[in-house]
Amino acid sequence: MKKLFVSAAIIALMTSCGQEKGVTVSVSNPLNIDRTEEIVEISTEEVLGKLKLDDKAEFIITDENNTEIPYQLTADGKIIFPATVKGGATVSYKFMKGQPAHVNTLVYGRQYPERLDDIAWENDKAAYRAYGPALQKTGEKAYGYDVFTKSVSELVVEDRYAMELDKDARAMIKKLREEGKKAEADSISKAISYHIDHGNGMDCYAVGPTLGGGTAALMPDSVIAYPYCYNSYEILDNGPLRFTVKMEFNPLTIDGDTTVVETRVIQLDKGSHLNKTTVSYTSLKKDYPIGVGLVVHEAAPDKYSMDANAGYIAYADPTTDIKANNGIIYVGAVFPNQLEVAKFQSFEKPVSGAVGHVIGINTYQPGDEFEYYWGSAWSKCGFDDEKWNSYLGEYAMKVRNPLTVTVK
Repeated sequence: MKKLFVSAAIIALMTSCGQEKGVTVSVSNPLNIDRTEEIVEISTEEVLGKLKLDDKAEFIITDENNTEIPYQLTADGKIIFPATVKGGATVSYKFMKGQPAHVNTLVYGRQYPERLDDIAWENDKAAYRAYGPALQKTGEKAYGYDVFTKSVSELVVEDRYAMELDKDARAMIKKLREEGKKAEADSISKAISYHIDHGNGMDCYAVGPTLGGGTAALMPDSVIAYPYCYNSYEILDNGPLRFTVKMEFNPLTIDGDTTVVETRVIQLDKGSHLNKTTVSYTSLKKDYPIGVGLVVHEAAPDKYSMDANAGYIAYADPTTDIKANNGIIYVGAVFPNQLEVAKFQSFEKPVSGAVGHVIGINTYQPGDEFEYYWGSAWSKCGFDDEKWNSYLGEYAMKVRNPLTVTVK
């Protein structure tokens, strides 16, 4: 009998090949529509456990073509990555130990204390902000989400704030006005203003004392209990694929109870026009209606639409200056569960150019978490009424029929 000798190098190679098998994760699409780069999530602990890696070890993800896929580890213990799955199909992704390639950050946000405590965030599709306690102290009534339009995939919000708040430019504008040089002052003012499109979008959405672009609020006796600006916040995730912020609000007064506190978690993923938002309240003693509203402006009082069965509401906003060729801002909200009521609810009289809300209403039960999605698109990026409503309807189908992720 011949003896078989195996070198140490061959043993090492065999061991390496065994390790490279890694872990296979399958992603299945229950719908007959294609899903392209849709963010999915899976337990970090489960995957790393199967890979026999600790939480500080690096790994890579590849698709069936052996192309590396970007990913992010989230604060709630998930691995998220973009999956592309044709209708009714299943695809596989391989997780294995290795050094991942650099991923460009296309999702980012922060608090801007230099602009009255705004929290602003963006991805490659759109940008948003929630107003903060410094604004509330001024007495300005701004309850809802604001929308910044974007026409590029790159991050732009940081530069917009830097231009808008440039101290030297502001000092020069003031000096020129004092000297009576209005034209020169106006020229500099326009050059730094984020209310003017300098090639990547702008702030041309009006919120005022309304729910703005999709804020949720309790509605005792059908009256909106407006949440004011957030009181405290924590940024949980900050790119490259997901931004998540948790905000807590000052106590509301609901039916005489002054201890009702709202907690709100907002999550925006790369590639999505909509923010996933989870709202909860403390101290409630009974069920209340909860509404998600989109402000309707008097310049376009009939440009709203809704489909309770499909699970969305929408509005085509004329922007702050309809004569300035700012396009149309499409806003909408999507509901993953049954939408009980969708309607237009008018104000007794117009308020700051607004005539009411198109609103989706469900029932909030004490101790529950209410989940929905809200966001925007811009006509200057190819959207029209039909395309936006189709996007919302399909988005509702997707959140109601999520991709199934399985570790093998």
